Amino acid sequence: MEISVIDARDLSEAWFLCLCKILERGHEYRIERGSYAGQRRKELDFVVVQIRHPGTRPLLPDVPQGVPSPTSMEYIESYLPYLMTAHRAEGEQYTYGQYLEKQIAEVIKMYKNDGYNTNQAFMAVGDEKSIYLSDPPCLRGIDTRIRDNKLNFVVFFRSWDLWAGFPSNLAALQLLKEYMASEIGVEAGETIGMSKGLHLYEYSWELAKLVVCR
Repeated sequence: MEISVIDARDLSEAWFLCLCKILERGHEYRIERGSYAGQRRKELDFVVVQIRHPGTRPLLPDVPQGVPSPTSMEYIESYLPYLMTAHRAEGEQYTYGQYLEKQIAEVIKMYKNDGYNTNQAFMAVGDEKSIYLSDPPCLRGIDTRIRDNKLNFVVFFRSWDLWAGFPSNLAALQLLKEYMASEIGVEAGETIGMSKGLHLYEYSWELAKLVVCR
């Protein structure tokens, strides 16, 4: 497997560089099981994306005129409760918040009460029943580290849609990080994203080319 390493300034640049990398190096295959089964996608074997200033505004990707934005702040703000609270709407198999809500509070408490030098402030998503879901959680873990008085996130996605999921997920995770940092009494720091399934679905290939070829 090929490991791709991306070093980006902010969320928009991270998205752009990942688009370039997938169009250049992505493995193309037909999906046999999962979202869009029967269609094709381009995917990186394993990617590590270090984003040094993920809090830079705007959090949205910069797209050329005529290309629809893959997300919006309205959507990201509506997505935040899905990430942070256990409430589940009718028809939803799960929310990230059902796993994370109590862990968020515990991580904040851990850092405030016990100090910053720990490797235990990890938040897991999913359980032993997740494998039986028709669409198991994509985000599987949020690890945290405080360095130089800044809260950093290390996140792992088992599968990650680059076109729309990546910018929405990382923007919402940044808002979560800023909330947690404020509660702990530190600043919000870097985000490192990892996945063995960062991909572009076939419907977005031409759109991605319009972004990277401007």
